[in-house]
Amino acid sequence: MAEIERLTITLPAAMAAAVKGAVSGGDYASSSEVIREALRDWAVKRALQRQEFASLKADIDRGMADLAEGRLTDFDAERIAERGKALSARSRSA
Repeated sequence: MAEIERLTITLPAAMAAAVKGAVSGGDYASSSEVIREALRDWAVKRALQRQEFASLKADIDRGMADLAEGRLTDFDAERIAERGKALSARSRSA
């Protein structure tokens, strides 16, 4: 079994009420279960953000390498905006 460590946390009143409400409503057996699930969700979200950051950094690195090698194209704001919209839609669906 995983090692357990007790932590004491302080929450704003609204968050504490939401946790207590989830427990009293029967969705969770304890406040600890609510917090554990929230932390699991946070960890997934953080991992996705790190992946997106790494992907953006790789794009920038490729662009800088292209610039250094003289591989340039004319600036096309419409094409860039469309690509940004596609990327944004993709990240919202993830």
